[in-house]
Amino acid sequence: MFSFKGIAAAALAVLGLSGVAAAAPCSNTGADYESWKPVMAQEAAAAGVGDKGIAALMGSSYASKTIAADRNQKSFKYSLQKFMQVRGADTIVAQGRKRKTQNASFYQALEQRYGVPAGPLLAIHGMETGFGGFMGDSNVVSAIATLAYDCRRSEYFTDHLIAALMLVDRGVISPKTVGAKHGEVGHTQFLPGNVLRYGVDGDGDGRVDLTKQADALASTANFLAQKGWRPGAGYQEGEPNFAVIKQWNAATVYQQAIAIMGAKIDR
Repeated sequence: MFSFKGIAAAALAVLGLSGVAAAAPCSNTGADYESWKPVMAQEAAAAGVGDKGIAALMGSSYASKTIAADRNQKSFKYSLQKFMQVRGADTIVAQGRKRKTQNASFYQALEQRYGVPAGPLLAIHGMETGFGGFMGDSNVVSAIATLAYDCRRSEYFTDHLIAALMLVDRGVISPKTVGAKHGEVGHTQFLPGNVLRYGVDGDGDGRVDLTKQADALASTANFLAQKGWRPGAGYQEGEPNFAVIKQWNAATVYQQAIAIMGAKIDR
């Protein structure tokens, strides 16, 4: 059994250190992906990735569907009304209220520990995966590696790639683990670096596994708390905690939707 505290400590030392070795060159096409992998492997090894993680990187494939998804996030360009309609806001609110009632003690415990009420947590859970109904079908290592290789946000995703390879080293994920198109994992879709930084054991089994609902929701509450959530303060636009919701997702329409749905769930 791995020690998640050890992973978190290693992450703090490693994330952001992608310049330890010569940085692997990026590309806007998949033509050089195979020749990029051994260069990236040297960079990852210099950052502390072990043999299992390096093997996962070398076994990865260029994920053309990930690039297509990255270039076509059109729903974030919708009006708020259209976005909420497309994302099924009414259903999320109805299901969120039901889940809050059915598991009230769990959400009360999260709020007591992290200061984050049930509403925004359930809104995020519903928005990201339909409450765990679909957590993705893309290979996590290949998706993250492809985005690290791609020039659009190479530096950002290189840090998450190193984190993903560390998670492979420690058996938290495997080279075959699947997630969302950008390599996010679990019920609320954490990128690997955020698993390392904010992941917590929500069910007390000694492991952090974000494919388990309790761990994912506790980790989401921890993320928001660590980003500055103020217990008891409001989270609508113009209120203190709306700035924290911005830390979860950069799209304004997404932030607005989470705030609105969360308030309806919390009523």
